[in-house]
Amino acid sequence: MDKPQIICHVEKSLNYTLFDCKWIPKTAKFIVVGSQPRGTGTIELFEICSTDVRSICKIETGASIKCATFGVSPVGRKLLACGDFNGNLELWDLDTSKKTYEVKAHDEIINCVDALGGTSTKIGPPEVVTGSRDGTVKVWDVRQKEKPVVIIKPEDGEQKRDCWSVAFGNSYDNYERVVCCGYDNGDIRLFDLRQSCVRWSKNLKNGICSIEFDRKDIPMNKLLATTLESKFHVYDCRTLHPTQGFADLTEKAHKSTIWMGRHLPQNRDIFMTTGGNGAVCLWKYNYPECRVKKELDSGLDVGVIGNVDLLQNMTLASQPLSSFDWCPDKLGLAICTGFDQCLRLVIVTKLNQF
Repeated sequence: MDKPQIICHVEKSLNYTLFDCKWIPKTAKFIVVGSQPRGTGTIELFEICSTDVRSICKIETGASIKCATFGVSPVGRKLLACGDFNGNLELWDLDTSKKTYEVKAHDEIINCVDALGGTSTKIGPPEVVTGSRDGTVKVWDVRQKEKPVVIIKPEDGEQKRDCWSVAFGNSYDNYERVVCCGYDNGDIRLFDLRQSCVRWSKNLKNGICSIEFDRKDIPMNKLLATTLESKFHVYDCRTLHPTQGFADLTEKAHKSTIWMGRHLPQNRDIFMTTGGNGAVCLWKYNYPECRVKKELDSGLDVGVIGNVDLLQNMTLASQPLSSFDWCPDKLGLAICTGFDQCLRLVIVTKLNQF
């Protein structure tokens, strides 16, 4: 089997700091969000045209934007949820360039957002989860502005930790839904929204830069977490042992921080990691022959983890790659942004062989 190739098809320099990028659902367009030197925010829309990408719209916002998602956007609309440096959660209609929702969500910067209820999955309410430097994680129903649906905060006497990453998962019906949170001290917490409790937690001893379930709208399957210490962790979330937790593997992927890990929409066993050295690595997860076994002493089920293969790697930049997003409609097409203020359109070949 031939190895896939990673090709930087377009590289475009922009005049502001880039923090996040996302494909607009069901289109050949995407957005980039970031920060202007004067402290305002930018939402810029691009479309693919022949061998280049062209800017078609630019929106300036009141504060620098750190993160964004289309997860609550209904089919046929372009509703972008953004978290900014002032702690505001905003919803922008990109068809009209108008803000349709705004709430003071946190006291400090919103580092991360994720969302469900739109095109990502039509099951359950349209909700956005935000994680902040103020130590809290909040879930918002965008049909109401008054207060969050859920607040996840430190226990009494527990030190406040900076939340760097959040992810929805387990949203396979109208009742089940979890939020996974990653913090600067290496804590991962899996919060069950239906039961309003922490289902599982672990400390990886290094800050959690990125967290993602391989799919949000199925019973929890695999969870990918990347860290400051150049390692990523894959958890098999189908079997939770009361003391051992989830079965997991650890892989050293880059020579520096792994800023991002993203699963391929068309094949949830393939994922890309982006590094602080400007490199990207393409991985494939291989399931074991049996995913669960019986513990000899107790008879309890214990998960069995598989392994990963490095399919390909490539250095795209001399600066860290801060965000990455696969196109959900075109196999192998992706965008990424870096701290060198460059936007890159990436093509990965031969993925249909895996």
